[in-house]
Amino acid sequence: MSMFSIFNVSGSAISAQSMRLNVVASNLANTDAVAGPDGQAYKSRQVIFQTVPMGNNATAGVKVNGISESNEPFKRVHNPNHPSADAQGYVSYSNVNPVEEMVNMISASRSYQNNVEVMNTAKTLLLKTLQMGQ
Repeated sequence: MSMFSIFNVSGSAISAQSMRLNVVASNLANTDAVAGPDGQAYKSRQVIFQTVPMGNNATAGVKVNGISESNEPFKRVHNPNHPSADAQGYVSYSNVNPVEEMVNMISASRSYQNNVEVMNTAKTLLLKTLQMGQ
């Protein structure tokens, strides 16, 4: 494993965490959504990561394997006057938990920051190594 592989690993992790932050932002934007174009309330989404082991070409890292939708039940509120109410007078809101999403956002942003710091440290070490050879 070369010293330059660190940039590939950290770069792939940064891309994956960026995707995670986008999904969290979408979830938070739809916290109080009632129904989408298909008539269903918004379902919370989560990013699924996969590690990429080091192969013959010496690449390793993280990739986004997919985005899954939550199977949690929708939040139902009794409001018979709402235009989206069902026959019993209940309105189905999205199943997004804003507290969990804030925790996901903080975790993703910290992981992003840590990987940027890894890249900066590796760059500094490589520059110091080059300076030693002068």
